[in-house]
Amino acid sequence: MAPPPPAQQPPERKRRRGLAAVIVVVLLLAGLVAGAAIVRPGPVDDWLGGDASDPTPTQAAVETPEPPPAPVLVASTDDAPEPTAAGVKAALDPVVAAAGLGGSLNISVVDVATGDQLYARGPEVPTVPASTTKLVTAAAVLAARGPAYRIPTRVVAGANPGEVVIIGGGDATLSAGATGTYPGAARLDLLAKQVKAALGGTAPTRVIVDSTLFPGPALEPSWDADVPTGGFGAATTALMTNGARVNPKITHGYAERYPQPDLAAGQAFARALGLKASAVTRGTAPADVPVAAGTPSAEATQPAAGAAPEPGTELGKVESPPILRLVEIMLVDSDNVVAESLARQVALAKDQPASYAGGAAATKAVLADLGLPAAEITLADGSGLSRKNHLTPTILTDVLRLAAGGEHPELAGLMAGLPVAAWSGTLRERYRSPAADNRVGAGVVRAKTGTLGGVNAISGVVTTADGRLLAFAVLADKVPVGKDRAESGLDKIATTLAGCGCST
Repeated sequence: MAPPPPAQQPPERKRRRGLAAVIVVVLLLAGLVAGAAIVRPGPVDDWLGGDASDPTPTQAAVETPEPPPAPVLVASTDDAPEPTAAGVKAALDPVVAAAGLGGSLNISVVDVATGDQLYARGPEVPTVPASTTKLVTAAAVLAARGPAYRIPTRVVAGANPGEVVIIGGGDATLSAGATGTYPGAARLDLLAKQVKAALGGTAPTRVIVDSTLFPGPALEPSWDADVPTGGFGAATTALMTNGARVNPKITHGYAERYPQPDLAAGQAFARALGLKASAVTRGTAPADVPVAAGTPSAEATQPAAGAAPEPGTELGKVESPPILRLVEIMLVDSDNVVAESLARQVALAKDQPASYAGGAAATKAVLADLGLPAAEITLADGSGLSRKNHLTPTILTDVLRLAAGGEHPELAGLMAGLPVAAWSGTLRERYRSPAADNRVGAGVVRAKTGTLGGVNAISGVVTTADGRLLAFAVLADKVPVGKDRAESGLDKIATTLAGCGCST
């Protein structure tokens, strides 16, 4: 195959809206434990601190000294030498030509502080983005809901004594009990305790599952046929536990999913109430029950002795971790189920139907409100599983610049959630090659990856050797090689930026 054509010499393209001074250090360190400033050799699980197996100072003194560890999230400085388009082109052209990513390879590299586009290869070409779609979902939900918003799961009294209606609010991280997939998740067993107390002397007899907040279809029709059984996607319903996982202890990678997550969650709630699975059915809450009612009043939760609560009375409520944390979960592990639930939160915030189409339309509208070019956005879902999604490289670098600046501090959580090369999430095992040139990106590349059959992508930020922060997006949707080689080609592009001052 002939090497891909050289990149265009880009114009000095400014982002469509100005940015305040880049607050890189604060944003890049957000969400990480203070003091975790270096990559330690050995398993990455141990970075939070030492344990009894760590050597004492005396033991360490007699061991062979190790080389200084590579820094993590190296700070960018506004006064670092500015890269030039010619310098970046000279560094990237041969790497791009050798990447083996096929003829549909489109790239944008932008200086975060100035907005200058430093490298352009089809920067405005709509390309299948795979999971880099989650970057626009993250920006949209942070803007629409706000970082502190929590998704409620509520229970109200049913039409008949002893009937309770559990109303799904779209919290994909909900746990059945103490053992759940997602740290800090709301719990159905604690919700059941609230309900039992609120029922007073009335024993629960039936659980009605109301998951009507999310209209169908539960599966996006444009997804590949193997998505429902492939272990990385699931039916999107307003009520589910552990991202629809059958086994909540499987926190990463392939996991079997319930085909009807809402009913499975209802059955888990019934067990917590002391009921059998046969007591669970789908239905709707009594009329005139608000979708997002507040905490029940003392009067509502304390019915008269021996009296059943009035239909529609709120009996209990639990709430998800804040949107900021849910965005981090979605980005770090590329969680498709959480992504779809967050896209629906954007729809709800914009008064759109909480469906795939509604989430896509609302996401596009929110990004347009942020000043981003809606014409460069085509979406069918929020996770990137759909091949009908098309984004340009420049819309991704624009989103990253907006998140890294001071104009919209609510978007800072996007930066905190990006996986770190050789350190966390989907980049944890990458950038670890023994070859020195492949390790340059370790700790200084933060990026979201994307993979479908024939589609490979990466988009994020990188601090150059001169201390300059760049945003980049590399999208390839006609990749002729295997996944490993494609990932290597993508990583080499980001690594080249990390090692390049490119100021001449």
